[in-house]
Amino acid sequence: MKTKNTVYLAQSLDGYIADQHGNIDWLSKIDNPGHSDLGFGNFMADIDAIVMGKNTFEQVMRYGQWPYDKPVFVLSQSLEKLPEQSKGKAYLVCASEQEVVSQLHQLGHYRLYIDGGKLVQSFLTKGLIDELIVLTVPVVLGQGLKWLPSEPLQGKISLLATSVLIGQLVQSHYQIEKLPLV
Repeated sequence: MKTKNTVYLAQSLDGYIADQHGNIDWLSKIDNPGHSDLGFGNFMADIDAIVMGKNTFEQVMRYGQWPYDKPVFVLSQSLEKLPEQSKGKAYLVCASEQEVVSQLHQLGHYRLYIDGGKLVQSFLTKGLIDELIVLTVPVVLGQGLKWLPSEPLQGKISLLATSVLIGQLVQSHYQIEKLPLV
């Protein structure tokens, strides 16, 4: 089975995934009269599990309704347990990025969605991301939470496709080719 770790996210035109207070309410200001899911449903149909950071998980819990039909593995060194309402849906994992990927492969989860700003940065830095699907929203936040690490990435990044969605958003799909170990 081919393994694949993918990041799927929306960013502002200036590269932020949340405003300076950690809010993503700017995403709800997108004019989307047809209520398109912007391809997210098709993306989710192609993954086995979600690896999520603690802050992203806490934000998802504030939605009130659980949005995923795939198992969610919350990677955290500080959480002791997850809330009762996430039982059977989300699982706490205290392991390194490499260890969690290995553990999930052993459970039969080969296509992973990596979600959360700090977690994405860490996976990128460690060379554990195969694909990036980035939706750019035409809004400038000025400051906030970046998702790209501040250091150069190893590997070649190739653009696979770009499309315009609902006449205002740009979706870019990239592949990251790992450099061979020397």
